[in-house]
Amino acid sequence: MLLDASESQLVLVDYQERLMPAIFEGPAVLANALRLAQVAQLMEVPVWGTEQNPSRLGGNDPALRALCQKTLAKMHFSAAEEGLGEWLRPPAKPQQGGNARSLPKHLQKPALQAPERGTIVIAGCEAHVCLMQTALDLIEDEFEVWVVTDACSSRTERNRDAAFDRLAGAGAELVTTEMVAFEWLGSCEHPAFKDVLGLIK
Repeated sequence: MLLDASESQLVLVDYQERLMPAIFEGPAVLANALRLAQVAQLMEVPVWGTEQNPSRLGGNDPALRALCQKTLAKMHFSAAEEGLGEWLRPPAKPQQGGNARSLPKHLQKPALQAPERGTIVIAGCEAHVCLMQTALDLIEDEFEVWVVTDACSSRTERNRDAAFDRLAGAGAELVTTEMVAFEWLGSCEHPAFKDVLGLIK
């Protein structure tokens, strides 16, 4: 089973200015998150961000925040508790033609759904708190969850690794930034191949 860019969305959890200095391998983790977001843009994969209690922890890294379509400010550790799932599920498309209101309900056509991108590629900090709780809730909500391990961390390596063990046990796929990039590309003939290669090499 490989990732498909056309079925994917990227969620970047809490790369916040006052949090990152305390994160184990923080600069490398943030650099990989930026690469992921840039690759996602090249591949037309939607990118969403979250920020935990931004009044206390500051906003996400500005360069990363600029690559997100929207950023969810939250107080719950799980972003799914504060509406992230609604962002990730497509809204119903409005009816085309005719006045549906004039028809009895049993004759009205159901609203069409936009194509669903049910694969969530997720990374963030802290791995054992906000990232893990968000990912577990998304699995429970029947999303397919892929955790980008080299773009995740916690204040300690032990907490980070414990989160990866628990996520794998719950059914998440564990991947790296390069794995995501090359699986989204699928082939060296992809039009974005050279641009993506420039970001990860």
